[in-house]
Amino acid sequence: MFNPQTEIKYLTGVGPQRAELLEKEIGVHTFGDMLTYYPYRYVDRSKVYRIAEIDGNMPYVQLVGQIVSMEPIGEGRSRRLVGRFSDGTGFIDLVWFQGLKFVGKAYKVRTRYLIFGKPTVFNGKLQINHPDIETVEENVDIPEIQGNTFRPHYHTTDRMKKGFLASAAVAKLIGNLFKLITEPLPETLSQWIVDEYHLMPYDEAMHNIHFPTSADSLRRAQARLKFDELFYIQLGILRYAMNRKQKQGGLVFQTVGANFNTFYHDHLPFSLTEAQKRVIREIRQDMRAGFQMNRLLQGDVGSGKTLVALLCSLIAIDNGYQVVIMAPTEILAEQHLETIRGLLSGMPQLRIELLTGSVKGKRRKEILDSLIEGKVHILIGTHAVIEDNVQFRNLGLAIIDEQHRFGVAQRAKLWDKRTGMKTPPHVLVMTATPIPRTLAMTLYGDLDVSVIDQLPPGRKPIHTIHQFLKHMDRIHEAMRTELKKGRQIYVVFPLIEDTEKMDLENLEEGYQQMREAFPEYKVSRVHGKLKSAEKDAEMSRFASGETQILVATTVIEVGVNVPNASVMIIMNAERFGLSQLHQLRGRVGRGAEQSYCVLVTKYELSETTRKRIQIMVDSTDGFEIAEADLKLRGPGDLEGTQQSGMAFDLKIANIARDGQILTYARTAAQHLLDTDPTESLPENLTCWKHLSQLHSDINWGAIS
Repeated sequence: MFNPQTEIKYLTGVGPQRAELLEKEIGVHTFGDMLTYYPYRYVDRSKVYRIAEIDGNMPYVQLVGQIVSMEPIGEGRSRRLVGRFSDGTGFIDLVWFQGLKFVGKAYKVRTRYLIFGKPTVFNGKLQINHPDIETVEENVDIPEIQGNTFRPHYHTTDRMKKGFLASAAVAKLIGNLFKLITEPLPETLSQWIVDEYHLMPYDEAMHNIHFPTSADSLRRAQARLKFDELFYIQLGILRYAMNRKQKQGGLVFQTVGANFNTFYHDHLPFSLTEAQKRVIREIRQDMRAGFQMNRLLQGDVGSGKTLVALLCSLIAIDNGYQVVIMAPTEILAEQHLETIRGLLSGMPQLRIELLTGSVKGKRRKEILDSLIEGKVHILIGTHAVIEDNVQFRNLGLAIIDEQHRFGVAQRAKLWDKRTGMKTPPHVLVMTATPIPRTLAMTLYGDLDVSVIDQLPPGRKPIHTIHQFLKHMDRIHEAMRTELKKGRQIYVVFPLIEDTEKMDLENLEEGYQQMREAFPEYKVSRVHGKLKSAEKDAEMSRFASGETQILVATTVIEVGVNVPNASVMIIMNAERFGLSQLHQLRGRVGRGAEQSYCVLVTKYELSETTRKRIQIMVDSTDGFEIAEADLKLRGPGDLEGTQQSGMAFDLKIANIARDGQILTYARTAAQHLLDTDPTESLPENLTCWKHLSQLHSDINWGAIS
């Protein structure tokens, strides 16, 4: 009898030892876990090839024959085990680089095997690395082997393989599980959703995801189970957001008053773009609606987010409230202070202060006292603003820059910053990291999203060039041309944990090369290993124009604004993600002059890397680049948005590729909430019950 809660050790073919392996290696504890351990690929196993028919350009193939010899080759890291395999029409090498002892014992010479894998050519010989192998009885004909069209393949680990739990064994266990299922598996969605979106019934989908009867039934099963997964994530997020709005009242900013109007009409440095105006309207609507605003403001580097944040701050001030702006680094906080004081220079009645770890003693006490008295209108700072002794008289708006650099718990501390106020401040989260729509829907699903998708007039697009390392002399020549015009230059090196020591050596070498190549100019260097004070001092020297070339790691990715810097040279650009390259490129192009970004790579690049570099050369649109990055790399690699960092695991859906299904799932979830807000309609009981079972352990508030 099938019960999803039954421990996996009770499944035929498992037992205590294998159960321990399944639990430790792939997190399968129960029958239900095993059922939702989906294959990662399927292979059409309807054809058995002859070795004489295959070449190194073919996809996966299967062969039937014997291993005629088995011998270890090479020493140390290059040691491998090579089995010579023949079917009478030719020979192919089977090669193993890992688990050599296990393979040597498991597979025997002169035994008939069914081999499956991807053929390649090495040193003129055909080979298959780490093939799947199954024993075939001598009396079984090839037509019989060709019976099963689609074979599922499951991810397994080396430890599982050593315990004889390779993909074929996992498939067998799942087959044993289906033998226990004597009645159709219960439906997980309301019938109207299944009908509305033409979804395959759940029971049929579960059978076809593991053992598909045709290519079409597999496609429909995948679509159904992806929909399920994304639907319940969206329903959980949307329900959380709706409940929060209902329970959590918000400050009402009714007035657009003197400060806003004076600045807008008399001090605005340039006309707002239509995108900026639209975003301000959206924020204004939130701030007077009577619930707490939680809005994500996305805008490419240089799109004018700071100006939007300032105008919204003036609305809060006009309604008698204070504003805090949190930045991830001291230098960025100082930059915000300088920008905002500059913009408000004609309005001396407004007091703007800076609070970072460097502000100490008497000056610090004076700022803290003025905050409680309500004399400071805008406080700009780092995480120092959330320290326990920082209290506001009436904090009304919290603006958080580069949100992924602050943890949820850190931001929640802002709620306790008002002496005697029960209603939380409005929250505006800003990011210059363009987040693809599908990812924003999931990672920031409970935040309303505004996008500034226009650059202010007069900005010249940055000209991006791809150069190879061997042409450094050309690059130096171009750098000298810009330096002679009085411009400044960034030279960025990668710094990745696994290769940190080597990367720092490369940066040091690059720094020395720049000093030798440009003896008449001053060069400074910055990396994460420097103390904060040293780092800030070096950045400040560059920002003030004292040094002309800044050699750095990605610590300059977010932050310093140097309008005179017109060239960004990114060394080993192939080692950066697209979104990171785009962020780095955004450090230049801040002044009126034409700016350049040079992506320097080695000559030998993979096809995917060439595509990524070409996207950078062709496009300056951050959202287009972020979408491409998501498709090429998947969500697991996006900085600040790791799929592993989500509050949930995706077993079958892929945010990068399943955007259309995600949109349908969100629409269905929203419709369910709109039509059944009290969760009481009989036709939706299945959905509400399933949601509570599925996600009882998820803290929805932690998602954004």
